Amino acid sequence: MSKRVLVVEDDPNIADLLRLYLGKDGFEVMLVSDGAKAESSFDLFTPDVVLLDIMLPGKDGWTICRDLRKKSSVPIIMLTAKGETNDKINGLDMGADDYVTKPFDVKELLARIHAVMRRTDADAPVEKKLEFDKLTINLDSYELIVDGKKIDTPPKELELVYHLASSPNRVFTRNQLLDEVWGFDYFGDSRTVDVHVKRLREKLEGISDKWSLKTVWGVGYKFEVAE
Repeated sequence: MSKRVLVVEDDPNIADLLRLYLGKDGFEVMLVSDGAKAESSFDLFTPDVVLLDIMLPGKDGWTICRDLRKKSSVPIIMLTAKGETNDKINGLDMGADDYVTKPFDVKELLARIHAVMRRTDADAPVEKKLEFDKLTINLDSYELIVDGKKIDTPPKELELVYHLASSPNRVFTRNQLLDEVWGFDYFGDSRTVDVHVKRLREKLEGISDKWSLKTVWGVGYKFEVAE
């Protein structure tokens, strides 16, 4: 069965280009040009991935991303005409998995789409669950349980903390984490890792004195477990 992509983009030329190339790549595509209609279209279409422009009529992409993330872990890739780092980080803070700056190369965009979708492949056998004091990281169900409560967590954040916690007390550089968590076909920079760690810390700090997410200055990060 073909995968579904919801494209929320008000530029008709870009929207038509995306429909053409995504269709050729085997995707079923729904186009939405009004941000106010994005969430209802999401509920109706139930996509496997969302391409979301930032500047939209009705409702901006950041607000849509935040609202979608409250109810779904479907991968979201932001499309923006702005190249400013703060705009990109703002999108990641809202729960986006990746971003692409216009004008973009279609082959690069397709590579990013496939990269964020690989982890949600229903055919891939997954039996991954880690447990620590007051913490459960479950990739079977993509759930983060903190002190007995399920915490809404974007998929990439969950994959990052799982990767770190799978090798307790091992230090990972930012580039290692980009390669091993985001994959070789990720085109972002190391600040992406910092943004995701910052969001994880907001969820995890102060929960237990038996483990913590540590910064190793000048090197990277580790999931530290008390001996």
